[in-house]
Formats: sequence, structure tokens, C-alpha cells
Amino acid sequence: MSASSAFHSTFDHSITDRGVTRRPKQAPLRLTRRGRFVFFGIPLILLAALILSFSGFLNAPAKAADSADQLNVTPTVSVTVQPGESLWAIAGTVAPERDPRDVVADIVQLNNLDAARVMPGQQLFVPSK
Repeated sequence: MSASSAFHSTFDHSITDRGVTRRPKQAPLRLTRRGRFVFFGIPLILLAALILSFSGFLNAPAKAADSADQLNVTPTVSVTVQPGESLWAIAGTVAPERDPRDVVADIVQLNNLDAARVMPGQQLFVPSK
């Protein structure tokens, strides 16, 4: 018996009275416990996470204060960077009583700097208090 005849005899089609071959009915798809979890559980979990994320965005708008009266403006002065000057030196000159690391962090934040590098002639806003 060859391999192809063994294949055909295993999957033999029934012959009806008209001579037309009809395939036997296939069993319905049955999912295992793991399959049901993958098919239904994971999409439901992802949908719940998505809904919770969007509800957080919609229910909690970002605001700095309840009213404009509660906003504090940081008092600043404008300083021009001199050749050879660093943020550390500027921080020590502007606020000698404060920790220079805090002042440098304030200068970086006020001026939207990517790094603590400045160029001569650059205008910087530095906190005055």
C-alpha cells in the first residue's frame, strides 16, 4: 500500500445514491480552557485597560491651580552668558545662599534646556529668589 492510497483510504468520502461524493461533517471547533482564556480573556483585559485609561484622561483634567489667584510666578532676571561661564558659576553668583544644584535645576527648567550646557551670549532666565 502506497502512502497516497493510505491517505485516501483514511479520509474516504461517502458516496450518495446520485454518485456525488460528500465530505463527512466536521466536528465543531472545541476550545480548551487555555484557548477560551486566550480567545476571550486577553481581549477583555486589554479592553478594560483601554477603557480605564481613557476614563482617567476624561475625568481628571490637568490643572495647576483651582484659580488664577493660586498660581505663583517665579521671579526671574535675565542674564547673558559670558565666555567661560557655566550654569554652576551663574547659580553661585545669582543665589549664593542656595544650593547650586537646585539653582541649576531651576535654570534648566525655566529655560527648557536639554542639558546643562550654555553658549556665550545666550540669554537665560534665572530665579531671583
